[in-house]
Amino acid sequence: MRSPARPHRHDVWIAAAGLAGGLLAIALGLYTVTPGRDHGPAVLIGLLMMCGAELLRRTAPPWALPLAFTAVVVDALAGGLLAVVIMLSDVVYAAVLYGSARLGRTVVSGSVVLSIAVTIGTLAWLRQPQALLLGVLCAGVTAAPAWTGLIIRDHREEAAAERLRAEQTALLAEMDRVQAIAAERSRMARELHDRVANHLSAIAIHSTAALSLDEPGTSRDALTVIRENSTQGLAEMRRLIGLLREAGGGRAVEASPTLDALDTLLRRAERDGAPGRLRFAGHDERPPDVPRPPAPVELAAYRIVQESLANAVKHAAPGEVTVTLHQDADALTVTVTSPFDERTPSRAPGSGAGLIGMRERVELLNGAFSAGPEPAGRWRVRAELPLAERLPTDRRSAGR
Repeated sequence: MRSPARPHRHDVWIAAAGLAGGLLAIALGLYTVTPGRDHGPAVLIGLLMMCGAELLRRTAPPWALPLAFTAVVVDALAGGLLAVVIMLSDVVYAAVLYGSARLGRTVVSGSVVLSIAVTIGTLAWLRQPQALLLGVLCAGVTAAPAWTGLIIRDHREEAAAERLRAEQTALLAEMDRVQAIAAERSRMARELHDRVANHLSAIAIHSTAALSLDEPGTSRDALTVIRENSTQGLAEMRRLIGLLREAGGGRAVEASPTLDALDTLLRRAERDGAPGRLRFAGHDERPPDVPRPPAPVELAAYRIVQESLANAVKHAAPGEVTVTLHQDADALTVTVTSPFDERTPSRAPGSGAGLIGMRERVELLNGAFSAGPEPAGRWRVRAELPLAERLPTDRRSAGR
């Protein structure tokens, strides 16, 4: 056991009150064991020992408890003071309440055993029913305070556990809120990139061509494409900002793009690319009677095709870009292949955000995504989008 710490101020007041009560009983000659006799200063020994136990009741219960029982024995031999008995019950109560869990269980069990032993012993010694009163008195001084301390301790522990659960719940709620904000910001970033970045890429490509080629016809064509893409980019930006401002305000949300616009995407990509540099072909292998995929799946497929075509315009070597759609009962598969040559310089700066956005869209639908070069000098983007909900799996994808 460690050395006792400084007594708590409440324990000092309790010890002082017990000392005052004991001194008053000595002055009035009120003794519980041998009343009507003058016991002299020896009766102070047990009283002072019990007051010392009271000083340790909260800070050092393992020290206070044996000191208190020793004080009771000394006090009983010296005459017996009621204040000492009362302080004993308080020390037993404090030992259960403030001591360790093991000490509390030991005190409760020991107090019950002691009460039973005193009852049986007094009955065997006195052989009178009145001997039961000593057993009741012992139980009232030891077992009752011990059980009271145990009940209060259990309530305090339950209250502490409830506070901890409440704090954990608040922490989890805050974590959910932060994750929801992060997810919403990622979604907004994907939408902003998919809606505007392609137009800006086309502007960058054609402005570079207009600056590098001193031909009036080429410059005029480039400026026409720049104006169309800048106008469309501004319109897309305004629509996105309007949706963000008026979310939940009763305004009808615009219809999501569908794969029926695949030919439009191919024509736009061919117009945005340098004439004669890239050719674009689409193969819709979906059966005529196949049901339309769910809106989130079709939107993800549309954005993946859109971003893949934009990447082909910016990075692909001369050749043919092919878009293939395939759908069965389980999934919609989008495959985009383009010519690939590491020596071909990029026609517009990029940060890889497009591939990140495509991968995130596929992962949100618990699908499979891969992107990377193939041995035949082609770059392939493949996304498998399940048509029904699927349990999340650990998938690895290659990025361009």
